[in-house]
Amino acid sequence: MKNLRQKKMIALAIGAVLAVGVIAGCGGEKKEAGAEKSKVYQIGVLQMVQHGALDDSNKGFVDGLASRGYKNGENIKIDQQNAQGDQANLKTISQRFVNNKVDLIFAIATPAAQIVANETKTIPIVGAAIVDYKTAKLVQSNEKPGGNVTGTTNHNPPKRQIDLALKLVPKAKTVGALYTSSEVNSQIQVKAMKEYAAEKGLTVIEATVSNVNDIQQAVQSLLGKVDFIYCPTDNNIVSAMSNIAKITVPAKMPVFIGDEAPIKTGGATAGISVNFYKLGFQAGEMAADILSGKSKPADMPIGSQEDVKVIINQEASKAIGLVIPEELRKAVE
Repeated sequence: MKNLRQKKMIALAIGAVLAVGVIAGCGGEKKEAGAEKSKVYQIGVLQMVQHGALDDSNKGFVDGLASRGYKNGENIKIDQQNAQGDQANLKTISQRFVNNKVDLIFAIATPAAQIVANETKTIPIVGAAIVDYKTAKLVQSNEKPGGNVTGTTNHNPPKRQIDLALKLVPKAKTVGALYTSSEVNSQIQVKAMKEYAAEKGLTVIEATVSNVNDIQQAVQSLLGKVDFIYCPTDNNIVSAMSNIAKITVPAKMPVFIGDEAPIKTGGATAGISVNFYKLGFQAGEMAADILSGKSKPADMPIGSQEDVKVIINQEASKAIGLVIPEELRKAVE
């Protein structure tokens, strides 16, 4: 009887130990899950320069993340950096993000994406305000990137701008192309524009710049030689549009560009623009999928938007003396 009681006590003791172990194990699992849930992801944002399109892309990105539950100051911490158009700054900021081992980098504009992509092949990079990722050597293909880079494209066929220009300047024979010679985005757009201009019987005269300091001279070199100026979505040109307009408007020279901000506030004449905020928002959603583990950059096709808008600057077009056709009057702002 005594032995039986001892055996029962031993069995109860073993059971208690096992129960404690199970409870401890469950507690450990809960703690681990809770730790994962409370992780704060570090996100580096590298913006090439400050201007409307890139600012809109940036805002859209933050809002896109928030729409998926990733809110700055809560479960993500965003380090916002602007290189102010300086290549050296781009490299320094990129290296700092990599050294800090951020969880994801958002690169706004082609030069920003190219430099940060050279610094890391492991940290996920999401881009925006980039025309062609493959041509910029950021991905293996736009359909299947294959590496650590993905994002959205603001591809906006230059033929749209030329067709619009010919409606507003129907007698045009010569077009000036004003762009930064080293910017891949601009090279792609100008090449496509020249091909389409040839189809339309237009002669193209190019005026290239290395940086914003060259722009005034480049613009003046086109005056008297062309009937209108075409500008790609070029970061230097867009950021300097107000200064360009100070030369072109008094000279009654129309300027066309596929970006809303330099038309509405910079003094460019007109253009057909994509929505940079929506492209940034889409990039933010893509980043959320990467952070959650749902997707990997290598398998995420480059995203795009078909939402375009015709915009005509009323003040600039009036000062130049353009007659706006009835079909385009609703686009006047």
